[in-house]
Amino acid sequence: MLYRLAVVCALLISPLPAVAQEETLADIRQQLTVLFVDVQRLKRELSTTGGLGAGVAGNTPLDRLNAIEAELQRLTSNTEQLEFRVNSITTDANNRIGDLNFRLCELEPGCDIGQLDDTPLGGVAVPGAVAAVTNPNTGGPALAIGEQSDIERAQEALAAGDFRGAADQLETFVATYPGSPLTSDANYLRGEALEGLGETTNAARAYLEAFSGDPTGLKAPDALFKLGSSLGKIGQTQDACLTLAEVNVRFPGNATVLDAQMEMQALGCQ
Repeated sequence: MLYRLAVVCALLISPLPAVAQEETLADIRQQLTVLFVDVQRLKRELSTTGGLGAGVAGNTPLDRLNAIEAELQRLTSNTEQLEFRVNSITTDANNRIGDLNFRLCELEPGCDIGQLDDTPLGGVAVPGAVAAVTNPNTGGPALAIGEQSDIERAQEALAAGDFRGAADQLETFVATYPGSPLTSDANYLRGEALEGLGETTNAARAYLEAFSGDPTGLKAPDALFKLGSSLGKIGQTQDACLTLAEVNVRFPGNATVLDAQMEMQALGCQ
């Protein structure tokens, strides 16, 4: 019984741990569920054992547990609201990317709208609820044999001004290594190669694929800026302005923000 009281007192004295920002919503909800079960179990023990002496006025531990339970319920409610907001934003972003991809295809001669990939933001389908995500390996995913050398050869061709050769190599790379951690980089470089060939619409689609494939990656700010700039060059001014404005929204403080703002001024964005 003394051990049980010690455990309860330790729980009541210790502050609740703050949820780390990098944790997923699923992690938070799982922790809240575990805490809620523990609180219910402790409440039953305090209510039935009579182990608390008469010197504890007003049954304070139970009051404290009730307060903890109320706070857990509040946090759960806030988490559900945040989860709904995240899913809504992601769905809206996916819809906008899909619409933009569709319109770019309409501008591109020979593009088959029926063959367009319905690739969601980040390359992952939007779930009905945020699922638990395992922590990524800090060392990064392993590359397939020849993967690094293939993209390096394409980069060399691009640097040498062989835009057609680079574009073809990068297109082959994306098809050969589906799901590669270098896919977004390859699409970005393909966009630059297509720009060099004067195929601005195709370049815009490549930049769109680069950004949507990894919207938080190192190349994401540049890909989003290049997408907006390309849209402006093909006369899609409204879409260009919206896309360029998104650079500052998503990546405040990034060096690309200044480039995007200058491009918006050149396009006369309001």
